[in-house]
Amino acid sequence: MGESVEVCGTGARAAAERWIAEDVDPGARAELQRLVDADSPELADRMSGMPRFGTAGLRAAVRAGANGMNRAVVVRTTAGVAKWLDEHGHGGGVVVVGRDARHGSADFAADTAGVLAAAGFDVRVLPEPLPTPVLAHAVRALDAVAGIQITASHNPPQDNGYKLYLRGGTHLVNPTDSEIEAAVAAAPAANSVPRAESWSVHSSALEDYLARVATLPRGSARGLRIAATALHGVGARPLREALHRAGFDDVHLVASQADPDPDFPTVGFPNPEEPGTTDALLALAAEVGADLAIALDPDADRCALGAPVDGVWRMFRGDETGVLLAWHILSTLDREAAPDPLVATTIVSATMLRSIAAEFGVRYDETLTGFKWLVRAGDGAGTGLVYAYEEALGHCVDPDFVRDKDGISTAVLAADLAAALKAAGRSLPQLLDELSTEHGLHETGQISVRVSDLSVIPRTMRRLRAQPPAQLAGTTVDVRDLLPETDALVVTGAGGLRVVIRPSGTEPKLKCYLQVVEQVDDLPTAKRRAADRLAALERAVSELVRGG
Repeated sequence: MGESVEVCGTGARAAAERWIAEDVDPGARAELQRLVDADSPELADRMSGMPRFGTAGLRAAVRAGANGMNRAVVVRTTAGVAKWLDEHGHGGGVVVVGRDARHGSADFAADTAGVLAAAGFDVRVLPEPLPTPVLAHAVRALDAVAGIQITASHNPPQDNGYKLYLRGGTHLVNPTDSEIEAAVAAAPAANSVPRAESWSVHSSALEDYLARVATLPRGSARGLRIAATALHGVGARPLREALHRAGFDDVHLVASQADPDPDFPTVGFPNPEEPGTTDALLALAAEVGADLAIALDPDADRCALGAPVDGVWRMFRGDETGVLLAWHILSTLDREAAPDPLVATTIVSATMLRSIAAEFGVRYDETLTGFKWLVRAGDGAGTGLVYAYEEALGHCVDPDFVRDKDGISTAVLAADLAAALKAAGRSLPQLLDELSTEHGLHETGQISVRVSDLSVIPRTMRRLRAQPPAQLAGTTVDVRDLLPETDALVVTGAGGLRVVIRPSGTEPKLKCYLQVVEQVDDLPTAKRRAADRLAALERAVSELVRGG
């Protein structure tokens, strides 16, 4: 099938029959044939076009047909990637292939490796399901021309994905993503794409990664008790080993979530941001008297932290963790090794990092959403980058070695900070209060509107552009449209009010990021004022995006 599959209505059956004839997977052929035989209305969706590269690669439900994650889609996608690499002078180069433990990941990784090996690339496959940062590190360490991780990160159990890194361990940006999508669309039928049956195994990938992570702590304090969870993903063993090598041995894992399980049976949604997902972790932390709680997402590229606040355990928001780690990195930075350091965050994150950067006299940048932009902050190449974060629990604490978010190295550095504070009679919440007192209390929130009909999202964005708000929660606001650079609206007003409205790049959601800022005279009073203002803003924005 040498063209993109995009059909609807009566064409769906014919497109499905062509796809069945060209599929490489007998099980998928049978699955799609059952829908054809039943003349199912689901066929139109199944054949509505192959997944496209979003914020961090492809993601889709594991199912047969063009619009899904399956072996035929993976084979055709990899054929397109191989063609693009060849045409851009990278033929025969090293490509690293890794995977998580989701449904289909083993087969998808094998097909990816087979297509690349048959196309003449030097393919190095990770030996077992491993965290995405291990793959990202290997791409840089081996000077590979590309790396492919089969993962859907924190998506629901029915999903899988295909994350592509280029040389240097960075994600795709325009126009490369469009060029590769065009190459994929022009790829031949899946059953006519050559596949080899052998490739090299990069057996030292995890060891190489852990050796680097062990060097990250800045201080010598190690008296810390840690509770942690991998949320049924692939991060438990690497996290425990990374902490051990860094000197942190008092680690307690949530046993029911420690082993990889693609069904994620104890959580409704394997994302540490989701309400209730970290309940078991916080219960364990309280039970064992931990000082720090750590939650990784299933592929271990995101990290959430928790601590007791006024005797009650809670998880920190991504922005709170972001400024804590930024302060730690900048306050211990070797300015001879990093003479012109840069820190970065995104347009949807809180703005405190700007003030912290000014305090330390370092460069600051604010990018579009996603680490594909963050690691290119500043001059477009991320020159001098020492730390980057996004509010969705993504932190890049060692950009020279992993040029992407990395939950495990973040956990090690967070433990280093927490241990140093504990040794000095302080805590993470106390440091956060000190930063708020100095730089302003930044209260943030988020509203996500999940939809079943994807057309709701562009309709809502068009409505908001046509009728932008003049006021929100009693505050006069200005609205800035970021098109054509990205599909987002930025609303700003007095008192640090800011709202960013954008479609999600990975899920069927419209996302709204909210912020208010209070200058602190008395911290408890400032916290009450900020909470009241944020609650009013949440009500106003919810009404705005839902058309109320």
